[in-house]
Amino acid sequence: MAARDYGQYGGITRALELIGERWALLIVRDLLVGPRRYGELAVGLPRIPSNILAARLKELQEAGILRRMPRSRVIVYELTPYGRELEPVVLALGAWGFKTLGEPRDEQIITPDSMTMDLRTAFRPLVAAELPSTAYSARVGPAELLIRVDGVRLDVTRGDGPVDLAFTTGADIRRLISGELAPGRAIETGVVEVLHGPGELLDRFASTFHLAA
Repeated sequence: MAARDYGQYGGITRALELIGERWALLIVRDLLVGPRRYGELAVGLPRIPSNILAARLKELQEAGILRRMPRSRVIVYELTPYGRELEPVVLALGAWGFKTLGEPRDEQIITPDSMTMDLRTAFRPLVAAELPSTAYSARVGPAELLIRVDGVRLDVTRGDGPVDLAFTTGADIRRLISGELAPGRAIETGVVEVLHGPGELLDRFASTFHLAA
């Protein structure tokens, strides 16, 4: 059942009835990264009230967008095939929003799932296909990610593994991805700190992940 009724008949209206409520699309965003337990969703969306999270999950389940599934003796939420059809919509919205992202406010955070989807948004498979396979370890604020690029394939996970380049940065990674800040300059100014591997590989990262602001 739709949480709200706009009194209009049309595809966009129906979409907004299903995912237009506050927090709904961010829940979908995080589930596009992978199935999540209730507590994991709450941690990834720290400002969502518990009753709102429960209500949104129920609404999205009733709409056929997600489902509850048993996984290793716990219940997880995962997107249905219908829900996964939202991925290009979410990526397109991310690219559109990036154009006016600006500087973060003090209370705004970067989560592993939000950064994963930002990387998917910025990924340029046609460029990556012409570059050697590369693995990166990126710590973006509190988000620690293992990023593997192999041709047109992008794999972003949490955890450790062998990498060609490890670096740490913050919200200013936006300036690198937008092209506002050249990779060498990002290292010189401390926007990016290289922890392991040749700093020149940051040029490859910036070519592989790019969004025009």
